[in-house]
Amino acid sequence: MNKNEELIRKKSPVNIKNKKASFEYFFIETFTAGIVLTGTEIKSIRMGKASLVDTYCTVINGELWVKGMNVSPYFYGSYNNHELKRDRKLLLTKREIQKLASATKQTGYTIVPLLVFIDEKGRAKMDIALCKGKKEYDKRQTLKEKEDRREMDRAMKVYK
Repeated sequence: MNKNEELIRKKSPVNIKNKKASFEYFFIETFTAGIVLTGTEIKSIRMGKASLVDTYCTVINGELWVKGMNVSPYFYGSYNNHELKRDRKLLLTKREIQKLASATKQTGYTIVPLLVFIDEKGRAKMDIALCKGKKEYDKRQTLKEKEDRREMDRAMKVYK
């Protein structure tokens, strides 16, 4: 990811994150995918009414799908409102999808959504990652490193 892409994500009015993903998984490789949405879904996402809790991605017939993504109904939508937790198609190149499909066939690997944001052209994008699950001792190690960093930051503030 280059600096321009990071800047777009920071400037995006919408940043819906999967906060548990970094605690539960090691990220092997990340990708940015487009999302196929209906009219009321994109309006709801622009209002920040979506959640990535308990979501995952799967490859079906050479297409990448996100399952379990919760997009709340659009408040001003009428009978045309969308379903709350329908499967949504992700847009990646064929080569990237084949790479992900072959990697997920190995034991312990999965595809996890990390972030939903709006790009500079107003389209919804999703950062996904090929991940390997952490064991219990890996999670303890991550918490210990986080706590150590926090202690060092406190010590630096006192020292200044």
